This record gives sequence, structure tokens and C-alpha cells, in this order.
Amino acid sequence: MPRFPNAQLSAPIPGNENLRFLNFRGDVLPQRADVLIYLPPCAEKLRHLPLLLLLHGVYGCQWNWWLNGSIDRTATKMLRSGDMPPIMIAMPSDGLWGDGTGYVPHIHGNYEKWIVEDIPACLGDLFPQLSTNRFFLAGLSMGGFGAMRLGMKYASRTLGISAHSSVTDLAQLSRFIPYPPETFLFAGERDISLLHWAETNRSHLPPLRFDCGTEDPLIEDNRRLHQELTKLDVSHKYEEFPGNHDWPYWTEHVRSTLAFCKDVLER
Repeated sequence: MPRFPNAQLSAPIPGNENLRFLNFRGDVLPQRADVLIYLPPCAEKLRHLPLLLLLHGVYGCQWNWWLNGSIDRTATKMLRSGDMPPIMIAMPSDGLWGDGTGYVPHIHGNYEKWIVEDIPACLGDLFPQLSTNRFFLAGLSMGGFGAMRLGMKYASRTLGISAHSSVTDLAQLSRFIPYPPETFLFAGERDISLLHWAETNRSHLPPLRFDCGTEDPLIEDNRRLHQELTKLDVSHKYEEFPGNHDWPYWTEHVRSTLAFCKDVLER
């Protein structure tokens, strides 16, 4: 019997044949949740297909990177030009609690394990050609925090980490949503700290890159993270570009994430 008998996988979306929706209830959330999947052309003929988990920000959901960020068009163009590898891009909801879960455990659901355990396992059941033992993690804003924290914490399962305009401490979410910082402390302060996991797993962290727009309200936080990682002697690449905390910036710079996946796989 399959591990996720409730999983509902859509047919390809008309007009966007590389995209499919997945809805299922896993082991760690009390409700069903959604994932949007981008499959490269002829994916059924591929073997050992890499997986990228691409995370959204606060207020967001599984369709953000598609309808707001044109990820399908960007990926298809980069595949044709050879600037990214054939790869599955899975764009999950964060669990859809409140305005954003932070991708951390809460008393009402383990939104961390939803990302790193349930989604790869379900996708592996549905797509036998997919490699799910290790995967890439990337995201924007709250999703950038999620990608960095989960990628550092689960370093042995992560191929690479890429983040855009990242929240670097969950206390910063209070700038965007009406919840106090303690809302996200169910797992404890150390567990949700990027620097804690960077230092704890420094010897075997995956490749890490992140960027931020120079007009972004989170720019100083990203500069500070870059400085702290440098002090810890954590290998990483940090970049700044003109831009704000908005979809034009993320639509453009997700290209860096897709090219980064290619670079890591070719090392």
C-alpha cells in the first residue's frame, strides 16, 4: 500500500503542460496541503532527476512562483539554452497556517518536516525517476529563511541552498505579519537560529548562496548575516543587486537559483 494513498495528482495544466498540482495529507500536518510541480519536458524518460524545493514568503502559497514569478517560463527558457539542468521544481505551500508558518515546528503542526520529509517522500512515490535522498532548497523572504535554516539543519540531505531577500531571523516577520516573535519559538531559540545551524554543521554544509536588493528593507539584515557567516568561516556567496522586496526582483533573480543548481550538479 502506498504511504500516501490520499495523494491527488492533477493532469498537466492546460496551456502549461509542464505544471501539475499535488494535494495530500502527510504524517506531520493535521490537514491536506498543496504542492505545485514543474516537470521538465520528457521527464518520464529521465533517471535520477534532481529535486528543487522552492519556498514562498508570507501571505503566499504554492502558486506564487508560477503566477507571480513566471517560474515555468524562466525554467523552460533556461533548459532550452542549457543554463539549467533538467530538474523537478516542487513549490509547496508552507502549510497555510496564519500569514506564514516560518517553515518551523508549531504546536499545531510540524511545518518543517512537511517540507523535508513528507513532500520528498510523496513525490518519490509518484515519480520513480526522482532522486529524493538529497535535494536543493531555495526560497524568497520567509522562504529564504526556510531554505537556509532547513538546508543547514539537514545538511546531509541538502545538495545546495539558494535564497533571495531573506528574512534572517524570524523576529523580523513581525514587520510583515501581526504576530509577536514568540509565535515561532515552539522549537526553541537555538533550533530556529540560522547561525546556530551554520556553526553546528559547519564542517559539512552544502553550497550556499544568497542575495538581496539594495532597496530591500531586509538589506541590512542580509549584510549582517553575510558578516556573521564570514566570522564563522562558513563558505558562502552573497550578492547584492538593484531592487526591492517584490516580484520583479524575484522573477529576475530566481535565474541565479536555477543556474546555481546546474553549477552544483556539475562539480
